[in-house]
Amino acid sequence: MLEYEKELYKKGITLIAGIDEVGRGPLFGPVVAAAVILPKNYYNEQIKDSKKLTEKKREDLYNVIKENAISIGIGIINEETIDKINILEATKLAMKEAIKNLDVTPEHILIDAVKLDIDIPSTSIIKGDALSESIAASSIIAKVTRDRIITKMSDEYPMYDLKNNKGYGTKKHIEAIKKYGITKHHRKTFAKVSEYVVK
Repeated sequence: MLEYEKELYKKGITLIAGIDEVGRGPLFGPVVAAAVILPKNYYNEQIKDSKKLTEKKREDLYNVIKENAISIGIGIINEETIDKINILEATKLAMKEAIKNLDVTPEHILIDAVKLDIDIPSTSIIKGDALSESIAASSIIAKVTRDRIITKMSDEYPMYDLKNNKGYGTKKHIEAIKKYGITKHHRKTFAKVSEYVVK
């Protein structure tokens, strides 16, 4: 998990930010990115791709990462912007926001899959959250942050079962859209939502 980081350490680069995003697929809510700079050679074998962890484990590791990280930046792009510029561009925007919100400027950035047009040297890694400790840490921070946002919103919209589906298009969620229509937080350009947009 430190292979990419170690290559950079050899070049004297120690301030490495991992970046990942969560929430490209859901029909509801924002896309959230996190940038995490871990201390040099920091390794915790429990930190892995957030999708492979239980909710409880993610919450625990979120606190561990918060305690140990040199800096954490979060970028949140709402559904209105997603509809305006498309989900890929919104993802890139969220990632740039996350970088901007770091307290420390990284010397190099490891990004999960996406290529960013930024002034800082970066490496885009396919399946990066399974190959880099820094990216895995950012995937956990992004996932817990977004889940908390959606859980909070679910109190306002209990009928969509957001607590359980986190905005993804589950059967229950789609049935609720058919029955109750959509909210201002649904992504109107997404296929399963667009047919319910009142023209």
